[in-house]
Amino acid sequence: MTDRLPPLHETHEARGAKFTDFGGWQMPVEFDSIRDEHAAVRESLGVFDVSHMGEIEVSGPDATTLMNRLTTNDVAALDPGDSQYAAITNEEGVMLDDTVVYRLTDGTGAGSGADALAGMDRDLDAAGGDPAYLFVPNAGHDERMTDRWTDYRDDGGLDATVANATDDWAMLAVQGPDAADAVDDATPADRVVGLSKFEATVAAVAGVDAWVARTGYTGEDGFEIMCPAESVGDVWSTFVGDGGAGAAAQPCGLGARDTLRTEMGYLLSGQDFDPDDEPRTPYEARIGFVVKLDTEFVGRDALERQHEAGVDERFVGVRLLERGVPRGGYAVTDGDLTRVGRLTSGTMSPTLDQPIGLGYLHEHYVEPGTEVSVVVRGDEKRAEVVVPPFLDR
Repeated sequence: MTDRLPPLHETHEARGAKFTDFGGWQMPVEFDSIRDEHAAVRESLGVFDVSHMGEIEVSGPDATTLMNRLTTNDVAALDPGDSQYAAITNEEGVMLDDTVVYRLTDGTGAGSGADALAGMDRDLDAAGGDPAYLFVPNAGHDERMTDRWTDYRDDGGLDATVANATDDWAMLAVQGPDAADAVDDATPADRVVGLSKFEATVAAVAGVDAWVARTGYTGEDGFEIMCPAESVGDVWSTFVGDGGAGAAAQPCGLGARDTLRTEMGYLLSGQDFDPDDEPRTPYEARIGFVVKLDTEFVGRDALERQHEAGVDERFVGVRLLERGVPRGGYAVTDGDLTRVGRLTSGTMSPTLDQPIGLGYLHEHYVEPGTEVSVVVRGDEKRAEVVVPPFLDR
């Protein structure tokens, strides 16, 4: 598949970013160093270009029904300006993806970028009409999820519009202890810094109309800003500047995003779960809180059975007690060569300066403090089980 480029690709290239392929996108993996970028987010402020994430808009009389059939949480509980984390599962309850679902202003049809924002009143409760949603699948999944939503709508005879607007939107994540002050300075009103976690609103950021949510993937306070792709340069430069000494925020790449989310124990689609290579259910992945069994979503019956029977393996963290770096694919043993699980992610934690990993262990080994071993290059390295997050945030 041809690599897709984010709208800021040339800006990142000029800044000296190193790039990597991620979900079919050429994205910056680091600008300066992963450690420096990681530290900036934990200690002050970092800004990520996350325009590789998908944006799919769903609206119409049956939009709520369609969203509730294809995500595990209950979107009917959302008011305009609310959002929720959810899984997308198949009939067996295996996760195809995870996502954040935003309830937009009612009455706004599925548009694209600036057109969608133009229809959203800043008073989210002011507009009437049919419900409207925006959900964000992971990189490279937008076309597949658009087809899934469209096929299910057509098969069920539902009245809803589904639009893949990924190429029309850009998305930035402003993260860190100083994020609220930075976003406050970039917006003309206090509506944004007054948001609670998982709340969103329409606001002008650096003069650009944007959908701003108090969400993130780092474990720090922060905001994710979705704006028209053609205007994202103005928003980026407001936070990052021209890269010189006067820049307020550290530009960050996917390398720091990965170390930050690993310290928090956040799932990475395609790595910590994958319908083909790592088929896992929300209960195995320790996100059972996003499963609402009183809704009729695809995979509900299978998950109800698993909820009643329990799981054999569960997603946990491990901390190495010896030298070495755990990696995805490494076996976890009981310390006596008996395999009890395997890792799906691993890194040297920049904050803790400790080797940490994430993966699935047999249910008998998931209690915090349980002693296990990680097989690193053929050697069993002593480790202990940690229920994420590794940091107290």
